[in-house]
Amino acid sequence: MAIKLNKTIYRTIIIITFIGLNALVLYGIGAAWAFLNTGADRTSMLHLEVPMDEVYRPNLEWINLDNPGRPIEEQTVGEITNDYMNAWHVRNIAYKKNDYYGIEDFYTDSARTRLYANIDLNVKNDNWYKRTTLNHKSDLDFYSADGTMVVFKDYNVEEYQEIYQGEQLLFTEKDTTSYHVMMLLEDGFWRIRHLNEIPSIADTTKTEPRNITKNIKKIENLKGINYYPKDSPWDTFGKRFNDTIIRDDFKIIENMGLNTIRIFIQYEDFGKSRVNYKKINLLKKILDAAHDHNLDVLITLFDFYGDYDVSNWTLTHRHAQEIVNAVKDHPALLAWDIKNEPDLDFNSRGKLRVLSWLEQMIENIKKWDRNHPVTIGWSSPEAGVELAAKVDFISYHYYREIHKYKEAHNKLRSIVPTKPKLLQEYGMSSYKGLWNLYRGANEEGQLEYYKEMQKTLKEENIPYMFWTLYDFEKVPSSVAGSLPWKTKKQHFFGCLDSLGNKKPAYYELVSKKESNP
Repeated sequence: MAIKLNKTIYRTIIIITFIGLNALVLYGIGAAWAFLNTGADRTSMLHLEVPMDEVYRPNLEWINLDNPGRPIEEQTVGEITNDYMNAWHVRNIAYKKNDYYGIEDFYTDSARTRLYANIDLNVKNDNWYKRTTLNHKSDLDFYSADGTMVVFKDYNVEEYQEIYQGEQLLFTEKDTTSYHVMMLLEDGFWRIRHLNEIPSIADTTKTEPRNITKNIKKIENLKGINYYPKDSPWDTFGKRFNDTIIRDDFKIIENMGLNTIRIFIQYEDFGKSRVNYKKINLLKKILDAAHDHNLDVLITLFDFYGDYDVSNWTLTHRHAQEIVNAVKDHPALLAWDIKNEPDLDFNSRGKLRVLSWLEQMIENIKKWDRNHPVTIGWSSPEAGVELAAKVDFISYHYYREIHKYKEAHNKLRSIVPTKPKLLQEYGMSSYKGLWNLYRGANEEGQLEYYKEMQKTLKEENIPYMFWTLYDFEKVPSSVAGSLPWKTKKQHFFGCLDSLGNKKPAYYELVSKKESNP
């Protein structure tokens, strides 16, 4: 009996072992098959948290791909472009972290030597760099017959960097450099063999002159409003988007005798660096509706965006480029507002960093759109002096004591006399409740505020955009936090209440000369 039992146990063990070994063999074959079909992933090789094309997306244009010998294949061009951009990205990371990690995956042995020496020198001097490039123009010189070597020139690379010592930002640097590049195909990837600086060439691209005179004249006579739909404030392009409601609102605005609306685009809402074209289509619907109601549109980009880090410049520029190119020819478009109240980020993000990002964004939007002026929506008249030479008109907000407004505006006008000035935001909440008993204004107080402000704006011939059309039942906590004494007044800035009824201030904001009877 014991012998039979032992034989049964042995047989069971043998069968289980056999099944287990076969399962391991099948799993190994499956894994190998999956690897051969998918190929090695550079992102996983480098253990990066996100794919490279989601953190570094400069623009690279091949201006010439002619090769006297073997024609270069389209797929090969894509692979070279991808690995060349990845090499730049890895070098940027290496100089930021002063770490060799990843360099060997994108540079040959000889090319690594110089990079390692630079990193060692930075460590010795306690220096590190934040670097990026925005534009590359590449010209093919040679592609070998065996398809393992490529030589090209990369002209007029726009490079930007911040130089640090320890935690202190020493200075920023902007440069345009050209390179002679050799890349070799090794174990399935293109690696840089040489990256040598060469003299840059003159940019012979014909640039059309800017034609913004017509829209600047419109701005000088602007009477407008900052607009959000009643039921989706700070979320114009969200799930509750309804172009019928928006058209009804625009009819109200048109009947008030106003001629312009200001709308807001949020970076994440529109898909960050890969713009969601469903959102673009909604933007076009708003522009169409505005045009049908004789309203011009000032578009504010990058609302609620606060990361001005050089490392992310390529992402914000791809975002802006796609939006600008998508709607720059629309007849309702009046101008571009780069950012809402960026001066409020000076302390937390660094004034130099914020201004550098704004300046470069202005430069590029002017390049992409030659027919529309560019501005920045500063939070105060005092901040309006920043980058005044770069913008086409100055926009600022004012929510302070009404009797000090004229003095603040005139001071700005004396410092920057040559540019039009737009009071882009102003207004008064009509909330006077539990959380605002002593300093709040009721609807009559709101009316008195607008009586005085509209009189001053008319006398001084100041273009304006008030805040806003409706009272809002809900205000997101991201706007003013969650404390009721800070947020409650944000619900009651409208000239119409949340049901659409006209508040007393409405009649003061109607431009009587232009209003329909």
